[in-house]
Amino acid sequence: MSNPIPRWDLSNVYPSLESPEFEAAIQQALAQIDEMEKFFAEKIGKTDLPHPETAALMGECVERSNRISDLVGTIMPYIQSFVTTDSRNMLAMKKMSALQKDMVRAHKLEMQFQAWVGKLGPELDAIIPLNEITSAHAFNLKEMAQQSKYMMSEAEETLASELNLSGASAWGKLQGTITSQLSVDFELDGETTKLPMPALINLHSHPDESVRRRAHEAEMKAWESIREPLAACMNGVKGTVNTLNKRRGREDALHSAIDQARIDRPTLEAMLGAMEASFPMFRKYFQAKAKRMGKEKLPWWDLMAPIGSANKTYSWDEAREFIVANFGKFSPELATFASHAFEHKWIDAEQRDGKRGGAFCMGVAGVKESRVLCNFDGTLDQVSTVAHELGHAFHNYCAFQAEKTSLQQDTPMTLAETASIMCENIIMTAVLKEASDPQEELAILETSLIGDGQVIVDIYSRYLFEKEVFERREKSELSADELCQMMENAQKATYGDGLDENYLHKYMWTWKPHYYRAGLSFYNFPYAFGLLFGLGLYAIYQQRGEAFVQDYKNLLASTGEASAADLAARFDIDIRSRKFWEDSLAVIGQKIERYCAI
Repeated sequence: MSNPIPRWDLSNVYPSLESPEFEAAIQQALAQIDEMEKFFAEKIGKTDLPHPETAALMGECVERSNRISDLVGTIMPYIQSFVTTDSRNMLAMKKMSALQKDMVRAHKLEMQFQAWVGKLGPELDAIIPLNEITSAHAFNLKEMAQQSKYMMSEAEETLASELNLSGASAWGKLQGTITSQLSVDFELDGETTKLPMPALINLHSHPDESVRRRAHEAEMKAWESIREPLAACMNGVKGTVNTLNKRRGREDALHSAIDQARIDRPTLEAMLGAMEASFPMFRKYFQAKAKRMGKEKLPWWDLMAPIGSANKTYSWDEAREFIVANFGKFSPELATFASHAFEHKWIDAEQRDGKRGGAFCMGVAGVKESRVLCNFDGTLDQVSTVAHELGHAFHNYCAFQAEKTSLQQDTPMTLAETASIMCENIIMTAVLKEASDPQEELAILETSLIGDGQVIVDIYSRYLFEKEVFERREKSELSADELCQMMENAQKATYGDGLDENYLHKYMWTWKPHYYRAGLSFYNFPYAFGLLFGLGLYAIYQQRGEAFVQDYKNLLASTGEASAADLAARFDIDIRSRKFWEDSLAVIGQKIERYCAI
């Protein structure tokens, strides 16, 4: 008998939100922050101490900070496990709100520490080697010093953190609450049921065009009903970011995103240039798909439609077995890890009302584990999504196994997608190898190219959209109509004649949570970086085989301790070269040629 689609279990972290153990952890975190504040008041800020004494103080600061991060990095994911799966859980919401308020104090300490390290910047090369802890965190400390020049005064940074709770963070919460609680009455298989938005969105890949079209129309109508509060959320978040970027001396909104990604503008421009040059290749695929469906151009609701004869629906057990078996061909350790994640209920895969859409993975520092959220519907795309998120979990595992500290695990979004894309490639390559006839191969290529098109073409449209939002938000607030028009313009610029311009998705801005995170703008191009960097690494794996795996694990363990360019150089990859990105895109091009030839 097939097992039901699971919900995750975090009972090994804390028994419940009301348990003495959970309350004790919160009190311990607050006590550690109290102690850190006292330590800072007494010790930190001096820049005229002998270097050995400065190094010792800096090392103790790092150690204390890591302890706080480990504890908060256990408490926060635990609360998130309730908030993201049940937006009506008022206890979890209150716990989250209270903790975020307390974390303002921790953030203030981080700012004070960074400002102090920044003042010592010219002397860091002499100070860092004098202490074991500072030596182990040399990259992170030097990055702090470099980024400290974009800080406001301590009073301003503190005020910004406090106002964030009732400002940008509150707008982001509102967007998550509104979208997760929205549901639609929808007729499917002769029965009308109330579908949460993630389930309705998943119908984009339904084999029946009438279902896809009705789902698209129902989705548009649903977003129409809540677009005004979501436009307010967008304006609130982006307006805050623009104001703070100006006060901090940033060139533009993209500036901080590039620094957070640990790349430079030449790298981003090389990648974006290669992506833009690939659009005719993707349009060829979209046009070929339309032709197979007997149409001149694809409307949006056909973008993710299945093609071919392998419209297999996977049970949860089948998905699990397939993932574990094929992970094992790459690395027995990866397969063992995935089995453990399945067996110990690390995954919340059930679609249900009140649960956030999409998918993500979060590390839980205190137990050195991860938890994965997805919305499983049995499609190959969702099997790939589970593999993708388990890749993130394996990334965390490699860092935990290497005993990296919280600060050393601070991975940029560009490199955070490395393991996830690798795991996706493993699964999709395995599915293609098992294809028994051209129609099955076609169906598998379709699923793969749908994902590639999303990460290259759609991601570029999201990048263009967000860039324009930031630029226009500097002048005035943006109406829902303006946001819709900007979204459609971005889609026309990227999809071009590959899609029917009369049927695009003007409300893509409403439900993507990435637009509503004030602390992480442009969470779009890192996905493209991850896909193309992952394709490059996978090509190296195909050449080197088993010998590649240990170097790969070492890379994953080190993604918080070097720039993207330096880590890529370990594999002789030059990410500032447009050719690298073009070579990775050429791999997708080969799939498109095969798709068109079948």
